[in-house]
Amino acid sequence: MTDRPLTLMAVHAHPDDEATGTGGVLARYAAEGMRTVLVTCTDGACGDGPGGVKPGDPGHDPAAVALMRRQELQASCDVLKISDLEMLDYADSGMMGWPGNDAPGSFWQTPVEEGAARLAELMRHYRPDVVVTYDENGFYGHPDHIQAHRITMAALEMTDLSPKVYWTTAPRSMMQRFGEVMREFHEDMPEPDPAEAAALAEIGLPDDQITTWVDTTGFSGQKFDALAAHASQGENIFFLKMGKERFGELMGIETFVRVQDTTGAPVPENDLFAGLR
Repeated sequence: MTDRPLTLMAVHAHPDDEATGTGGVLARYAAEGMRTVLVTCTDGACGDGPGGVKPGDPGHDPAAVALMRRQELQASCDVLKISDLEMLDYADSGMMGWPGNDAPGSFWQTPVEEGAARLAELMRHYRPDVVVTYDENGFYGHPDHIQAHRITMAALEMTDLSPKVYWTTAPRSMMQRFGEVMREFHEDMPEPDPAEAAALAEIGLPDDQITTWVDTTGFSGQKFDALAAHASQGENIFFLKMGKERFGELMGIETFVRVQDTTGAPVPENDLFAGLR
């Protein structure tokens, strides 16, 4: 045994992703004395610019957006008490089908082996006990999320480490509730067309397929504040419109699928570190 603290490493695609799906566990485990390491793969340059100017529109300066989002990311890390921030700084690829997908140097165009080798070095340095990233579809099909999944799983193969590995997800019951709340806040929101509705219905997992339900209710205020730190993207962060109290009611549980484990901890579990302490 060593006096090295138990360590959680979360691998995310963009600035603000750390808060959306894992802000609660990052804050909770930091408060419990764990080392929390965030790896952010891209610079977020395809996000909104000042005043909400969109990528490709006049006045959108990707370099300025990347700098602004780097500062917001640090503010979010400060709120969540993240121990260590590592940035791979690949170019943001944008949403699926955007021109950035094909841009030289974009994360989507980066060979998986290259990104995985860089991440593997970080894993060897931090020796995480728990690693969290996205599933094969990047939760909802974003190319940079998919690439983050790919390099994470490849990096693990390159090391001699055997951490518990989790993919973020959401229970279908919660996704249905989100849909109801979104319509509550946007009464004029049109019903999605059948193809879009079918795609939305495939996001997340049936409740009985989720292995890990972590109660982060006591840290939902920090999670909200971490999201709010990404103020430049506020137009795209629906959750901020709820207000902190309603947000806490809906976002107090974070859910995962455990895909690698050597502890034998039974599932369903309520702790990413079950079997490690």
